[in-house]
Amino acid sequence: MCGIVGVAARRPVNQVIYDSLLLLQHRGQDAAGIATSHEHLFSMYKAHGLVRDVFRTRNMRVLSGNSGLGQVRYPTAGSSDSVEEAQPFYVNAPFGITFVHNGNLTNWRELREELFLIDRRHINTNSDSEVLLNIFAHELQKSSSGVSLDENAVFSAVSAVHRRTKGAYAVIAQIASFGMVAFRDPYGIRPLCLGSLETDNGIEWMIASESVALTGCGYTLVRDIAPGEAVLIDLDGNVSSRQCADNPVFTPCVFEYVYFARPDSVMDGVSIYDARLHMGEYLADNVAKTLRLGDVDVVMPIPDSSRPSAMQLASHLGLNYREGFIKNRYIGRTFIMPGQAVRKKSVRQKLSAIGMEFRGKNVLLVDDSIVRGTTSREIVDMAKEAGAHKVFFASAAPAVRYPNVYGIDMPTRSELIATGRTTSEVAREIGADGLVYQDLGDLEKSIHDLNPAITQFESSCFSGRYVTGDIDSAYLERLSSSRGEQAAVAADYEA
Repeated sequence: MCGIVGVAARRPVNQVIYDSLLLLQHRGQDAAGIATSHEHLFSMYKAHGLVRDVFRTRNMRVLSGNSGLGQVRYPTAGSSDSVEEAQPFYVNAPFGITFVHNGNLTNWRELREELFLIDRRHINTNSDSEVLLNIFAHELQKSSSGVSLDENAVFSAVSAVHRRTKGAYAVIAQIASFGMVAFRDPYGIRPLCLGSLETDNGIEWMIASESVALTGCGYTLVRDIAPGEAVLIDLDGNVSSRQCADNPVFTPCVFEYVYFARPDSVMDGVSIYDARLHMGEYLADNVAKTLRLGDVDVVMPIPDSSRPSAMQLASHLGLNYREGFIKNRYIGRTFIMPGQAVRKKSVRQKLSAIGMEFRGKNVLLVDDSIVRGTTSREIVDMAKEAGAHKVFFASAAPAVRYPNVYGIDMPTRSELIATGRTTSEVAREIGADGLVYQDLGDLEKSIHDLNPAITQFESSCFSGRYVTGDIDSAYLERLSSSRGEQAAVAADYEA
């Protein structure tokens, strides 16, 4: 999972890209990078770490130009710790392209072979993003004959990318001496939106993963980029767009609404905050059916993303709502941290319990989801150590039983606590006195209620149904084996 941004302006863009990456930091804390364009030349800097730590004044000075790209990155399965896999990526042929990508290609290994054997292009990393860049570059060379570039050639290249690639991808690319193009996979699994800013010198444009990057930098959200659509911004700031997919089917990732997106974002016409309130209402109905409400003294959220759901649940059921955990905001998200030991330790560093809120009470904890169960188990233990009499647990998402292959790093079923276990068995595993999951239908309705145009979702981690149609047991087994090899290497390193 990553956050990406592109800016085409009338002034230097290094600062606004930096600011927008800070607003997208929640989408990636492993690495950050910026590439700008100035007088037909690209400047780039990228490194491991948070945005505020990666970029110094000396780095910003060399990032000159009135257009540029940025990315914050979480590594996914198959990626390495090498800074070479941080983005943006660059390729010099056919025209010079810088490139950022959010998502995961499911057929990238086959495409890498095709690039080497047929297209004669060299791939220097194990990143599917570099594969996607080279597919785009190769198709751009074909559509333009490597000589004359116009918008028809660009849109034709994007159409060819859609035909060749499978998986989830939201992309922004700069083409030297031409402009910026952004496109989204035919299912719209990963988000991408367009914003504008009126200035005395003309309109400036920003493309980003979430609307909060736009509004936080003074831009106005214009619209979301449609599944399969490409948007082109030329050097004069003129914008054109075209549907480049044959049969786009709008199927956004439901986990974006549950967990990843910031609550102050609007994604595909849906307020994330409002969606989480709706999740709380639907979850409340399930809690009322499953638990004795008289046994619950207080409802508490696991900060931060579950707070709207917990507040709405408590209000809907007429239960007391209290804040029992304080969050240290300088610790990263835990379920996608490398290594079980690191995840477990970081939970205690990230949260601390307020004893007086727990002592002698029956507490209903509300979290956005339960993935590996590490965080949930530690939190239940902390609540009981703080003096809670009983601890019930409610998840605003259904049970996560299947791997996600579209850019979220939870690739093997063996790592998921709900795989092969009933709800009561999961409750015992995390030490809870009762557990309530959201129903998948209710989760999807909580979003559909706010935008009826969204009629289906990419919810494979709950349902096991993969919308791209190319995922089978053999594919998942290869992912599991790859994950096992990485875990063994990490264990050797920790030892």
